[in-house]
Amino acid sequence: MKAFLSTDREFSPQIEFLSNPVEIINQLNRQEWDSWEAFRLRARAAELELFTGFDDQLLVYTHLREHWRQVGLIPYAHQEATVKRVIGELRGRAILADEVGLGKTIEAGMIIKEYILRGLVKKVLILTPASLCRQWAAELSQKFTLYPVLAKGTFDWERYDLVISPLELAKQVKHRRVIENLYYDLLVVDEAHKLKNPATKNWQLVSSIRKKFFLLLTATPLQNDLKELFNLISLLRPGQLGSYRNFRRNYMADKRTAKNPEELRSLLGRVMIRNRRGPQVNLPPRKVATMPLTPSPEEMELYRRITEFVRHEYRRGEKAAVNPLTLLTLQREVCSSSFAAAHTLYKLTQKSGEKEAAQILALMELSAKLKENTKMNLVEEILRQIGEEKVIIFTEFLATQQYILARLKRNGLPALTFDGRMSASKKDFTIGRFRRDPAQRVLICTESGGEGINLQFCRTMINYDLPWNPMRLEQRIGRIHRLGQTREVFVYNLVTQGTIEEHLLKLLIEKVRLFELVIGDLQKIINYFGKEKSFESKVMGALVAAENDAELTQNLEVLGDQILKEMENPSALNIDELL
Repeated sequence: MKAFLSTDREFSPQIEFLSNPVEIINQLNRQEWDSWEAFRLRARAAELELFTGFDDQLLVYTHLREHWRQVGLIPYAHQEATVKRVIGELRGRAILADEVGLGKTIEAGMIIKEYILRGLVKKVLILTPASLCRQWAAELSQKFTLYPVLAKGTFDWERYDLVISPLELAKQVKHRRVIENLYYDLLVVDEAHKLKNPATKNWQLVSSIRKKFFLLLTATPLQNDLKELFNLISLLRPGQLGSYRNFRRNYMADKRTAKNPEELRSLLGRVMIRNRRGPQVNLPPRKVATMPLTPSPEEMELYRRITEFVRHEYRRGEKAAVNPLTLLTLQREVCSSSFAAAHTLYKLTQKSGEKEAAQILALMELSAKLKENTKMNLVEEILRQIGEEKVIIFTEFLATQQYILARLKRNGLPALTFDGRMSASKKDFTIGRFRRDPAQRVLICTESGGEGINLQFCRTMINYDLPWNPMRLEQRIGRIHRLGQTREVFVYNLVTQGTIEEHLLKLLIEKVRLFELVIGDLQKIINYFGKEKSFESKVMGALVAAENDAELTQNLEVLGDQILKEMENPSALNIDELL
């Protein structure tokens, strides 16, 4: 048929109006199927059925080339390939599952812009965690000249065509009713691993939204159970994997072990794209330095006394006057600063009995004698050595953050603070000021404040205290070591000798080989350390079960061997082996 048609005109995806359409319809109504015009109409219908609407040339490059030159954006090869595959092969429904820091948001922005330029998309809804809404808005406006509205009121959904909303807001009953009555050309959901359970309101809302094109963004589409992967893909393309009963029979040896991996890999490849670090996506090197320091005798005495108190209370179990989670926090705080520990000790005096309160008060008096902490001496020395370079200092605790700020200001070094209590607008202002103001060299950031922010313009980080979970440490480093970083990255880990901090870092470096694994196979870290509280409790258990440093070292050695065994378990889930 194609050869025959070519004598009439070139085979072309461009729609042409056939002559006399009314007469053709009349012929068809009279069942005059053998006319030349009727044949041409059927042939044209066959052409259109074969046409995907995509010709492998991205309009976004032509339209935004000059703008990208001005803002300094050069999409990577893997991002261009992802956009082409989503629009062409996957027909606009895909899971973008790139490793952390490889630019899923840029890929999604390119896809949105491309569809809008082609006239295939007008109404777009982006659902994301509240902490990332403004970052999404900034990315779309600055890099793609798209100007979204951040949803607030009930009328925003109907009034505007490009809307960004926290998933938590959209699933509220009054908003959900409006959203479900609308039809979206494109729905984008960031942090889509939160949709793995069909019983949740998140999953139910996204499932109920009417949409043509659909993108799910997550670096961890698979973690604990193959059923979660089934639920995520079934949300994107219902029926792609069949029923769960058939999926379990055909592709699950057990909930954590895949069966028929080649066939499953083929099915996943039709809906999921995962780019990994490697020769095609090569980040600048990172250098990680352990900075040991010797605490003052007063600091060591406070650490010893608080550790004894924590051990005693922890071993009492249900009879303890202090909650185990509070004890864990207190043990981590004393490794950070005496000021952080004092803050928790004060709160404990309000809740404890007379006997415990007297003991806690004695610890508070000991901490009050410490006016300075040795860690800050090392921080100031690092800042002197690196000159005018901008630096991010990470700490887990607000009291430590305030101490660092006061100490730096006292020495004539201005600094900015960034934490989870700040409003979204204040966060944006603070990051903008840190980026543009040459006088602002230091940003003191807490764990909650640092979630989801991109700081590639900075390349130096000081970890004032170490989170007990290595995933959180990697997330900190990922703020500066990600796509867009053009310079070598330097990370300084401050470690107080003679404390659990020293033992833990030794475990992560020597046993787990943390920094080597993070670069070589991030998924292993995600798989094992995703349940952060269980790992922290194991570290705490090793600490309270030990009577001295030798026993603590031995306990952590055993824990390290257990971690290695579980991480190397061939039955452990790994999305990279399925793609």
